[in-house]
Amino acid sequence: MLKVFSDRRFSDCEGTTRREFLRIGSLGLGALSLPELLAARAQAAAAGKPVKSTSVIWVWMAGGPSHVETFDPHMQAPVEYRSTTGEVATKLPGVTIGGTFPKIASVADKMAIVRSFAHNDSGHVGGTHFLMTGYDNRKVDNGGQPDRPSLGSILSRVRGTNHPKTGMPTYVAMNRIRVDGPAFLGNQYAAFDPNGQALKNMSLAVNENRVGDRRTLLASLDRMNSVVDRTGAMEGMSRFEDQAFNLVLGGAPEAFNLSKEKPKTVARYGKGFGEQLLRARRLCEAGCGFVTVQYSGWDMHREIKTNMEKRSPELDRGIAAFVEDVHQRGLSDQILLVITGEFGRTPKINRTAGRDHWAPLSSLAFSGGGLKMGQVVGESAPKADVPKTKPIRPQDLMATVFHVLGIDPQTQFPNNAGRPVYMLEDGHPIAELI
Repeated sequence: MLKVFSDRRFSDCEGTTRREFLRIGSLGLGALSLPELLAARAQAAAAGKPVKSTSVIWVWMAGGPSHVETFDPHMQAPVEYRSTTGEVATKLPGVTIGGTFPKIASVADKMAIVRSFAHNDSGHVGGTHFLMTGYDNRKVDNGGQPDRPSLGSILSRVRGTNHPKTGMPTYVAMNRIRVDGPAFLGNQYAAFDPNGQALKNMSLAVNENRVGDRRTLLASLDRMNSVVDRTGAMEGMSRFEDQAFNLVLGGAPEAFNLSKEKPKTVARYGKGFGEQLLRARRLCEAGCGFVTVQYSGWDMHREIKTNMEKRSPELDRGIAAFVEDVHQRGLSDQILLVITGEFGRTPKINRTAGRDHWAPLSSLAFSGGGLKMGQVVGESAPKADVPKTKPIRPQDLMATVFHVLGIDPQTQFPNNAGRPVYMLEDGHPIAELI
């Protein structure tokens, strides 16, 4: 079987679960065949649309990380408000971050921290939709459907779904984020999911000597085609079929393979999250424009100190290794790292030594992308409950990403009713970073 269902589940305090569907990866990205996606990429270029080479890696701390224990420790506040994990000095004079992130502190001069990010949706799914799309949608917290496309899907629509030379998908999800998808743009602009069988199918079990004979190759794919056809994911080969074969048999799948990376570099990043982050860097070097890397487990309603101490080291190691690696490879202007979650946590510790959902204040962190690093942007109030300075909103974050990726802020696409709508309406790039 080429259609694979994963029994892996995750849940948060709202009891939300998902059953992942791993789509066919060799000839299907999103819901269309690979040739169709390559055609969309070519159409974007033919239309004269600017295609920038920059990339974004979006690290998603699912569950809602505490801004106090991560990037805004407030050790001068009363004990019930300050960071339970203490603080650690960074390379930025006078700037500290949460005590469980010493490695990130050592590369803070190559990062920018925003301490005045805020919105008003404290639901897991709604907050995710707000951050990933720039638009609030309270219905998704009660089973409603996303009504706006996410940043990765917008980029895929703007640039086309595949890189014109390498065939690398424009938008890749290392693991799925809820309500992160194409909405009315259509499934052809959904993220490519490289997990499990999907990635294995990118390396066809066909002798290379047989590839020159297209009939033989197509015959070897009959079973695959029949499965895809039943799902409506492929409508037949087009004039782009040769490009599809070049991707499957060419070098693009190698970007997913960490065995091609120096062992010393792999060890530096660490296992789990670090491996995903390293793979994301390799994808961007091969032409991917937007990669999401989810690292969950931050919904800490109880025992936040203990949970932070358990959860932080893998993230700390991976982020620090990535920042140093990208800087050393001269890619700081080409790849932007964004670190966020759906919201922050309540400023005051609760009865179970944890923190609850809190959208009125959270933190962001950036590295690279040609932006101005080595600074803290904005300030929070003394008890870390609201911004003290001008709030930075989800659409401002979105506008900043648009700026890095070269997406016109006036970009419009038709919605389900056929009415052109702006992808970005009132956001402005974070001025201090530009």
